[in-house]
Amino acid sequence: MSWFKIKFRVSKDPLTPDERSEIIEKSSKQVGPGVFFSTIVTIASFLPVFLLTGMEGKLFSPLAWTKTFILLVDAFLAITLTPILIVLLLRGKLKPESANPINRFLEKIYTPILKWCLKYRKTTISINLLALIVSIPMMLNLGTEFMPPLDEGSLLFMPVTLPDVSNSEVKRLLQVQDKLMKTVPEVSHVMGKAGRANTATDNSPISMLETIVLLKPKNEWRKGKTKDDIINELNAKLQIPGVTNGWTQPIINRINMLSTGIRTDVGLKVYGQSLDSINRVSQMLKKQLDGIDGIKDLYVEPITGGKYIDIIVKKEEIGRYGLSVDDVNMIVESALGGMILTTTVEGRQRFTVNARFAQDFRNNIQALKRMQVQTASYGPIPLDAIAEVKISEGPPMINSENAMLRGTVLFNVRDRDLGSTVEEAMKKLESSVKKLPKGYFIEWSGQWENQIRANRTLKIILPIVLVIIFFVLYFTYNSMKEALITMITVPFALIGGVYMVYFYGVNLSVAVAVGFIALFGMAIETAMLMTIYLNEAMQNLVLAKGNSKDTITNADIREYVIRGAAQRLRPKLMTVSVSLFGLIPILWATGVGSDVMLPITIPLIGGTITSTIYVLLVTPVVFEMTKEWELKRYGKIELYDVKE
Repeated sequence: MSWFKIKFRVSKDPLTPDERSEIIEKSSKQVGPGVFFSTIVTIASFLPVFLLTGMEGKLFSPLAWTKTFILLVDAFLAITLTPILIVLLLRGKLKPESANPINRFLEKIYTPILKWCLKYRKTTISINLLALIVSIPMMLNLGTEFMPPLDEGSLLFMPVTLPDVSNSEVKRLLQVQDKLMKTVPEVSHVMGKAGRANTATDNSPISMLETIVLLKPKNEWRKGKTKDDIINELNAKLQIPGVTNGWTQPIINRINMLSTGIRTDVGLKVYGQSLDSINRVSQMLKKQLDGIDGIKDLYVEPITGGKYIDIIVKKEEIGRYGLSVDDVNMIVESALGGMILTTTVEGRQRFTVNARFAQDFRNNIQALKRMQVQTASYGPIPLDAIAEVKISEGPPMINSENAMLRGTVLFNVRDRDLGSTVEEAMKKLESSVKKLPKGYFIEWSGQWENQIRANRTLKIILPIVLVIIFFVLYFTYNSMKEALITMITVPFALIGGVYMVYFYGVNLSVAVAVGFIALFGMAIETAMLMTIYLNEAMQNLVLAKGNSKDTITNADIREYVIRGAAQRLRPKLMTVSVSLFGLIPILWATGVGSDVMLPITIPLIGGTITSTIYVLLVTPVVFEMTKEWELKRYGKIELYDVKE
């Protein structure tokens, strides 16, 4: 925001009070409005980030708030403190910009290129338009996703077995899987569990296993191995009959389950009134989704097929033996569920001591039938004498949502972007599944649900932001044409961002959108800087030759456009260089968090480069054409300056 255009006296003597007042007054009039409007434009460009909700809002709103507070403090200091520091610190002979060797070198390179662009204006504009047209299909062919996958440094293996699996079988599966995973050289530690913890937030059934796989540092991996390669290798080793594999990461898995109720990347929720019908619909949907490129770990969450032991009391028989239903229930509960005998105290820890039949006895239906029940008159009698003991089927776990029963078809997305995968799946289901049973419907959830919400917010707010920025520019210049010239910079600034995102192979996500939003404000600010200097050059032209087509020629306009563009090259390049020098190191960043920062940085770097080229070469061309048209149409040049 160093927009000062003040001529200082060449002297080593301190400035007089009148000269100090003049400098501060000129600074406030010339710099203050420019800084104010530039700050408003940049803050307004971050409005879409402020209005994001959910996970994306929590992640990126600190970035927008930090940028906003920095700009506000920067603007305040530029208007108040900088003029005072100039008065106090600048002494002696002040050299002109042409005395700077770097500035002279840059002008020697820039001026001939600018003259060529001004000479061949149609060619210059055509090249930029061609680059813009080429970027459109590249943009349309980019993949989409909600957020770039964050590498947590570990994996979460979540296989699902049959709903009637026994405890002993689950233990055996965990041991086998752990041994197989340890054979992969990149695996450091493995820890698995079955069932759920003693908490209401973890509703995992015994059939769902969870194994955290800690990986070694990447410098210890085999050469050329990637994380996807390791997942594929582990998945190939763990092909166990009756087990459906699922791969994710520990943190994102918990976030997905808490926010959407889906433990995988994408889930298809099936709502209805009957579990059997929901299961049939879910199996039909799974069959249609099977084979779509990118869909991995596809399975239907089991909602039927659970095994239960039913103990139905024979009321006539228990009356004969002098027993009640509560007596039988208490015996069964003690034998199968366990009875709390006491509590042990070990330091600050408390442990309950339960007593129940051994597992081998509880796993045998015939042994349960022979379980002895003590009576007062007849002594011990077998349980099957007073109750019917049998195995029945039922739901292993009942899920409900929005007051309706719910089933889910779950899958992860790998080796393809999430957006195109889900869109293909939706088209296939629309064409193959014509009609669901009455009272049943489906709903897409998981990361896709978050992506739709974020895209909807951005689509609504971005046009509003463009209108706000346009009016800010209009009040800045008090000219519709000048505002349009500045706004034209935006699509050309996006060219470099699209090119870099495309060639880096990054999918469009909320992180990339935040990068483009930040680029948007930066491009507008740079274009404002160039337009202000070009208008200053036109003011100097009018002061030197008057404001009439009889005294001003097209050659004069070109001469002063070159002066306004070339002689103010340093502040423009400084504005761009500061941004680039701060962003380029992120391209080589590694470690946790770099996966999210890279998609933000890539469009910023590419867009900053192309917007700078456009502002330095094309904006003067468009400005010159506008002034020539004004001179021809009105017989004079319309002068605009930052509104005071």
